[in-house]
Amino acid sequence: MTTPVSSSAASQAASAATSSGVASLNTDFNTFLTLLTTQLQNQDPLSPLDTNQFTQQLVSFSEVEQQINTNTNLQSLIAMQNTSQALSALPLVGQTINYSGATAPLANGKASFTYTLPTTAIGATLTVKDSNGATVFSGSAQTAAGTYTFNWDGKTSSGGTAPNGDYTLSVAAVDASGNTITPTITASGKVDGVSVVNNVATFNVGGVPVPMTSFISSQTSSSTSN
Repeated sequence: MTTPVSSSAASQAASAATSSGVASLNTDFNTFLTLLTTQLQNQDPLSPLDTNQFTQQLVSFSEVEQQINTNTNLQSLIAMQNTSQALSALPLVGQTINYSGATAPLANGKASFTYTLPTTAIGATLTVKDSNGATVFSGSAQTAAGTYTFNWDGKTSSGGTAPNGDYTLSVAAVDASGNTITPTITASGKVDGVSVVNNVATFNVGGVPVPMTSFISSQTSSSTSN
């Protein structure tokens, strides 16, 4: 089932902020005009008000109003662009994608990750944690430099079976000199829908929000070396 593309929450928030700014400006401007009118009505004929001062204040209010209007237009353009990106991603709904990130959904007894060691390690360990940060699985990882696929079957280190949900992989590795090696981790999963979250076009991958900027490829066009 396709999740509708929606940017209403972000748009409503931006609209509310803009409306609040305009309302505040209008209130301040009306107060300013009231004070200015009172001053003009009660000014000393022998020492009239400096017209340059209140003219500059009028210009300042006008500039602020223009800035608010500019921000409103920019927010509208950004929302339209993000919605357009989300719409362009709809053909990927139902497909499996690879993305930059260490969190993947466990579904039907499978969570798929890929990790790349830039250099050879003398020891490496895989650790899988649940959404609460608790370790559910730990095991040895490959040590030669290269890219490897890790398909976790949901089995925990204690012999149980983890429930469906979001799980995060980490890889701890050190080289022969004892220096820490930082691997690159990617994940994959089926796209359930596309939406706009916090003004960012986002895939819903089994409950894992994946920004479109993290998209690498669809599985049909990807290849992984083992």
